[in-house]
Amino acid sequence: MSRRSRRPATVLSGLLALVLTALVLPSASAAGTAAADAPPDRAAPLTELTVVSEQVASGLRRPIAITGLPDGRMLIAEKNGTVRAYHPDTGLAADPVLDLTARVDTSNNERGLLGITPAPTFARTGIVYVAYTSLPAGALTLARVPLGAPDRLQVLLTQEHAEYGNHNGGQVAFGRDGYLYWSTGDGGHSNDPYKAGQDLGTLLGKIVRIDVSRACGAKAYCVPGDNPFVRTPGARPEIWLYGLRNPWRFSVDPVDGSLWIGDVGQGLVEEINHVRPWQGGANLGWSCREGTPIFDPEQCRPGVRYTDPVFEYDHLNDNCSVTGGVVYRGSRTPEARGTYIASDYCSTRVFAVRPRAGGGYDSAVIGSLRTQPTAIAADVSGELYSLSDLPGWLNKVSFVHVPPAAG
Repeated sequence: MSRRSRRPATVLSGLLALVLTALVLPSASAAGTAAADAPPDRAAPLTELTVVSEQVASGLRRPIAITGLPDGRMLIAEKNGTVRAYHPDTGLAADPVLDLTARVDTSNNERGLLGITPAPTFARTGIVYVAYTSLPAGALTLARVPLGAPDRLQVLLTQEHAEYGNHNGGQVAFGRDGYLYWSTGDGGHSNDPYKAGQDLGTLLGKIVRIDVSRACGAKAYCVPGDNPFVRTPGARPEIWLYGLRNPWRFSVDPVDGSLWIGDVGQGLVEEINHVRPWQGGANLGWSCREGTPIFDPEQCRPGVRYTDPVFEYDHLNDNCSVTGGVVYRGSRTPEARGTYIASDYCSTRVFAVRPRAGGGYDSAVIGSLRTQPTAIAADVSGELYSLSDLPGWLNKVSFVHVPPAAG
C-alpha cells in the first residue's frame, strides 16, 4: 500500500530519462535472464489499449484484498478483519461471510487483514487462506479457515513484526505447482532497519513457498524439497525469493506459473518484477538496490547476482506506491491477453507490461483506475476487478482496443 516513509531522491541522475521513456512509449526494460513468453496471436500493441473501470459496489470498509471463487463470486477482505462476498448477478452481500476482527491488529494504517485466496479444494471444503497482522503485537500471520467458521482458524506460520507497523506485505496465492506463496515486508519504518532484505535467516522481506496439503512433524505444512535454501545453513527453508522491501501485491500467471510482483519503493522508484518458476532463490536487490539504482552500498556484496525489475517508474506526477496487479487472461478482450497491469495508489495510472517474443518487455501507460487502488484481481473467467480504499468501492475493469485509423 502506501509507503509512509520516504528518503530524498538522491540517485535520480540517469534514471529519469529511462523511466519517463517507459511511461510514454513501449520500451524494453531490464528483462532478467529468462526468455520472454511469446505474446498471444491477437495481442494488440499496448499503445492501442486503454483501461476503463466502472464502480459496481460501494459501502465497503477499507477494502484491501480481493480474490475470485469457482462459483463466480469475488471475496473482498476489509482491513478490519471482515470478508464480504460480491456476485455480479446479486451484488454485494450485506453480511460478512467471515469475521476475523477478534484476531486482527489494525493499530497502524498498514496493519490489518491483508490477503485472501481460496484453497484449491475450496469447492469441497470452503477453506480460504488469509494473511493478517495478529493481535496483540502485529505479528505477520498466515492461516487457513473455513468461510463462516472463524473458530476453526488454524495458524500455519508467523513472523514477529512488533516494532514498526508498516511494510507487512500480505499477498497470498497458490501457484500452478500447488504450493502456497506468501509475501512479507522488510520490517517497516525506512532504510531496511533490520537489514532484512538480504538476510536469509528471517522471513521479513521475502516471498515464502510452502506445501499446505500435508503436515511435517509439528508443522501444519511442509517445505518443498526443491525450495532453494533448504540446505543452506542458517537460512529459513520456507524462503522462495528474497531482497524485497514491501511486496504488497503479487500474482501468479495461470498460464506459465510465473510471479509478477509489485514491490513498493522508498523515495525514488517503484518496481515490478517478473520471476519464472525456475528462478527460485532469486535476489531482487533490496536494500542494496531500490529498483536498479544503488540504495545502500553496504548491503551490496561482491559476486551476488541481482534480478532486475522488468519495469520501474519514478515519483513524479503524483506517483507514490505501486499496487501490483495481474496478467489478463480473460476472453472479453482477446487483444489484451497476456498483458500484465498494475497501478499506483496515488496517481491511479495503469501501467501495462508485456513480454516480447524475442526477449525484453514492452510497457506503456494505458489509462487510470478509480481512486486509491489497493488490489487488482481476476474472477473465475479471467475478467478483472479493482478495489478503491477509503471510498470503499469495488470496480469492474475492462479494456478498450482502438486500432490506428487506416490510411
